[in-house]
Amino acid sequence: MVDLGVPSVPSRTPRPDDRRLVDRYGRVATDLRVSLTDRCNLRCTYCMPAEGLDWLPGDELLTDAELTRLLRVAVTELGVTDIRFTGGEPTLRKGVEGIIAAAAALDPRPSLSMTTNAIGLARRAPALRAAGLDRVNVSLDTLRPDRYAAMTRRDRLDDVLAGLAAAHAAGLAPVKVNAVLLRGVNDDEAADLLRFCLEHGYRLRFIEQMPLDPQHGWDRSEMVTAAEILELLRARFDLTPSPRPRGAAPAERWLVDGGPGDVGVIASVTRPFCAACDRTRLTADGSLRSCLFSRTETDLRGPLRAGASDAELADLWRAAMWGKLAGHGIDGGGFTQPDRPMSAIGG
Repeated sequence: MVDLGVPSVPSRTPRPDDRRLVDRYGRVATDLRVSLTDRCNLRCTYCMPAEGLDWLPGDELLTDAELTRLLRVAVTELGVTDIRFTGGEPTLRKGVEGIIAAAAALDPRPSLSMTTNAIGLARRAPALRAAGLDRVNVSLDTLRPDRYAAMTRRDRLDDVLAGLAAAHAAGLAPVKVNAVLLRGVNDDEAADLLRFCLEHGYRLRFIEQMPLDPQHGWDRSEMVTAAEILELLRARFDLTPSPRPRGAAPAERWLVDGGPGDVGVIASVTRPFCAACDRTRLTADGSLRSCLFSRTETDLRGPLRAGASDAELADLWRAAMWGKLAGHGIDGGGFTQPDRPMSAIGG
């Protein structure tokens, strides 16, 4: 296995007697991304159409009890150490604080984070922290109110900025900001976003636009690449590689003007990090995905509702991860975009 890119030689032996989520390439999944809902209160142009999507019916969603049971299986039976709650917009899930509290009560206690658009976070940050949430990642692509309204089709930038401040004050640290640059839309704000985050004590992560839109209109030639992002930042800042080991983190980190502040770039398309991937995913309707770009899923909701034991659910999970592919293959000629959009998969 190499540190970056795609592992090349799968194991030809049967699955080892290992309780963890291992795959044929020797990777171990310890990071669980959990979608709490496919619904969102924004309509970001690169994520969904203006009219929204056909949301999942309520009876198809995992109940709170079903979800917390699967979280327990993941942590106590399968060795998951990190849980990130995603969506859609996870704060739209009723009872989210209770779900977080149940996860925080697990032994061993996992690290708990949430990816959110921060709308409503200003009033909810203290309760989320009290429930056991450790930190948040906030999506923010622009600092201009008019541009934010155009990109998200909602005039809510002030609410997002207030949510960031409230998260920081509540101790949901480190507060991370996720930004996607779109060519000719907001790519002129790269340096401004970094300056804003440095001044407020947030950690900025730029993410290459990925082929997960429901319109299937993603065009690689129009994507702002990691190399271009770094070039835009270097026009105003001195960037040096971070000495901290990257491990399985998706972001390559760079010290800004010698540090201590840094910036990360998640180059899923141009610099894939599949060889170090440690993630497993659970959709809001109870399907397992071994990769963000998987075209196959493993149903856990059906067996769970049919009376499967924890051991049986854990075995299904292990089998799903053993079949994980070497990489997503976006740069390959045979790549096909997943049917589900990002809002339905969970980020």
